[in-house]
Order: sequence, then C-alpha cells, then structure tokens
Amino acid sequence: MLELKSISKSFPGVRALENISLRFEPGEIHALVGENGAGKSTLIKIITGIYQPDEGEIFFDNERLNFRNYHDSLAKGIDIVNQEIQVIPDSTIAENIMLDKMITVGGTGIIKWKAVNSVAKRYLDMVGMTLSPNTVTRELSAAQKQLVQIAKALAANARVLLLDEPTSSLTGHEAGNLFRILRELKSKGVTIIFVSHKFEEVFAICDKVSVLRDGRHVGTKQIAELNTPELIRMMIGRDVTQEHLGKLDVDRGHEVLRVDHAVRKGRANDVSFSLYEGEILGFYGLVGAGRTELARIIIGEDKLDSGALFIRGIPARINSVGGALYRHRIGYVTENRKEEGLLLQSPVCTNVTITVWPLIRNTWTRLISRTKEVSITRGMMEAMNIRTTGPNQTTGDLSGGNQQKICISKWLAADCDILIVDEPTVGVDIGAKEQIHQLIWDLAKKQRKAVILISSDMPEIIRVASRILVFKDHRIVGEIPDVDSSNRTYGEVSGKIGQFLH
Repeated sequence: MLELKSISKSFPGVRALENISLRFEPGEIHALVGENGAGKSTLIKIITGIYQPDEGEIFFDNERLNFRNYHDSLAKGIDIVNQEIQVIPDSTIAENIMLDKMITVGGTGIIKWKAVNSVAKRYLDMVGMTLSPNTVTRELSAAQKQLVQIAKALAANARVLLLDEPTSSLTGHEAGNLFRILRELKSKGVTIIFVSHKFEEVFAICDKVSVLRDGRHVGTKQIAELNTPELIRMMIGRDVTQEHLGKLDVDRGHEVLRVDHAVRKGRANDVSFSLYEGEILGFYGLVGAGRTELARIIIGEDKLDSGALFIRGIPARINSVGGALYRHRIGYVTENRKEEGLLLQSPVCTNVTITVWPLIRNTWTRLISRTKEVSITRGMMEAMNIRTTGPNQTTGDLSGGNQQKICISKWLAADCDILIVDEPTVGVDIGAKEQIHQLIWDLAKKQRKAVILISSDMPEIIRVASRILVFKDHRIVGEIPDVDSSNRTYGEVSGKIGQFLH
C-alpha cells in the first residue's frame, strides 16, 4: 500500500499542494483527476522523488520513504509514464526500453544485443507494436513513442505504476490494448495511479477516483458511486453543458481558403475543400487519417506533388510557417506543443509574443520593446485565464493546460485571419476545455475569423464545428453540413460520422 500523509508543497508565489492525504491500494486502478493547475503533476513528481515535499510523509508497505530523486523511486518499484514524450530520439526502440537494464557479458560491459532486442520485443508485443526493436525512435509517430514509454515502464516490473494522460496520442484501438494490459497488471497486485482528463476512460478502467482542486483534496469515491456530472462538479464546483455553442454566421460568399485536388504521397490523396469567413470547419478522423498532414501542407511545412492552394481566390505558394503567417495571415496551433509549439525554457512573454516580434521591434535598434512585450502578454494572460506568477515565469514550469493556452495565445496575438487548431484540448481539464471551446467559437462568431478545428474527440468537434469533413486514408470520405443547426442532434451527427468511417 502507498499512503500519502499531509503532503504540502510550495513554489515561489504558488501553493501547489496543501495537506494532501491519500491511500492507493494494491491491485487497484485509482484515478487522479482535477483541472490543470490543481496539483496532479506536482503530486506525481513527489511520489516519484522528482520533487520533495515541504511537509508531510509518504509510506510504502508501512515503510517511510525519503526519495532524493527518480532513481530512488525506480529502486522501490515505483515508475511513471509521462504525458510528455520522453525518449532518446537517436537511439533504437530496444535501447529506449532497456536503457537502465542492459544485458551484458559477465562483468565486461559488453552488451548482448541479441538478448536486449529479444527482451525488448517481448514488451513491444505486449503494447501491440509490430516494429523491429532496431527501429530508430526518431522515425516513430507520437503515438508510437508513447507506446515505447509504456513498454519501458512495463519492462521495469513496477509495483506502483503512474500513468499521466497515457492515451493522449493513442488511437482507440491502441488505448483499448493499453487498458487490457492495465487490467492484467491489476490482477497481479500492481497499484496503478491513472491521471486522465477523459472521463470515459476513468469510468471504463478505474476502481476509485480522487479529485484535486486548487492544490487541495476535494474527495475520494468509488467509481460505482459517481456519474460524469457529479465528477465534473467535484472538479470545478459547477455544472457544464455539452450542447452546441450556437449558430455561426458563415459567409459562404467570402471564401478565404481553397485547397484544390491536393496530392502528396503518403499524406494527401486528392483532397479538395473550401473554408469561409466566420466558419469553424472540423477535420475529424482517427490518428493517421491525414488531417495533420494536410494542415502541414497548408502552412508550407510540406510541399504538394500536385494540386493548388488559393487564399481569398488568389493562387498561393506557401513555403514556410513564416510565409503562411506574414504573407497570408495563417496560424497553426500544433498538436505537439512540447516539441514544436513552445520554447519551454523561455519565459511566458517570449512564447506569447514571438509571432509579433517584427511588429514590436524598434526600427533603428532592432531591439524588442520590453514594454509592448509585457503589455501583450498580460493581456493574453487575462483573456485566456493563464495561471502563472507573471510574464517572466518559465513556460516549462506551467501545467499542460496553461501551456496549451499559451500555444493558442501566440497566434491570437498575431491576429491571424485563418487559424488551424490541431487537437486543442489534448491533456486539458474540463474547465479549460470549455474555455478553449468558447474562445474558438468566439473567434469565428465575433471576430469573423476562419478556423479549421482538427480533433479526434467526437463530442468536441460536434459541439464546436459548424461543418465537419471526415478523413480516412489521407482523403476526405464525407462531409456533414449545418452541424450547428438547432435541428441537429449529437446522435444524428455522430451516426453519420460513423457511417463515413465504416
């Protein structure tokens, strides 16, 4: 049994945890939920020795733990699978899985690669990966890298396994396979602490749930005692609605973007569509269906083999993200905020204003105006409700939800006319999710922006989009108009999406 007693932790200007007491039993899948900034990540880092508590004690099998670092945690059989991808990109899959448990010839230090690859293959099979253990990790998709992280944790034979948003990059099939593995581990007495913002996962896989809010423990309940509205109420102290946000005033006479027979081998297969002023156009499909690949073609990160792009009716050749932004006022909120969307070691103000530096730079000295930088950042912090100690706080120290808000903020600061938002609420709590949905809707409704919303979350895309394109095998296989009509029901729209995908 793992027990936390009166755990508290503070950082400069922030009381992250206050008097947290929790018990995690053997053979139990225990959900830990709460809004971004509620203290979940801090608590996980304390359990695994990455942080030390200011007050309180941790007991494991009635022994008091005094972890100095993560290695102490591993030595006790407590391991974590982080939401953020943490692999060595230039090493093989086998090297990543077996990094701290290489098999050598006696005491020579010579690695027995055949044995290492054989053991790694066993854990790859467990997570449903068919790739060779010799595959270089850099070549993998985000979902495959996540599976490698899970395989590495399984190889450690942990007695306590912490999973932080483990399905954020996984397809439904991959997530189902992970749940099967977790149930097997549970039957063997492993304690599993499961952090997720996806309520359907919490109710499907967990036995018990503990809720944190503003660094405090709100309560712990058996899953059988709860339903989704009650859990949301515990998390944010109020009810939320999943109804559509309202009818948008789409100007079908004002086409802002047209993609005409776009072809790129392995990425886009004869894709055509138009985007209009005031529209939220949803791109729905499973991971790998071609939605993100098409977005990267639009912003110039990838090139067309054939086909054309038109911006406001004029042919456009976009060769870079900078060209997309400064010549055509197109912004792209990437799905991979850690590796592509943010400078994690830089302050919040740098990340928020980086897209507008040319506009706030002194003509003669070429220096960025510090006054304007701070002013823009404070405005975005207030508008987006970004929880931070100030514009100078290091971005990597913020919660995932606050980082996502900063990712969106930098494109809002640039005042883009066309905004592509890729998986905007992955790893984001229900309160922040609701706020981001409203923000996207307001951009189209009130500011007359044209938005492409890419999402694998069906309730999200049905709630926010005014029209949905369904992707499969790198092509558009269906279109659902008037999603925001008061006559359309969730069941009807989701049914049509399902028909197109089968």
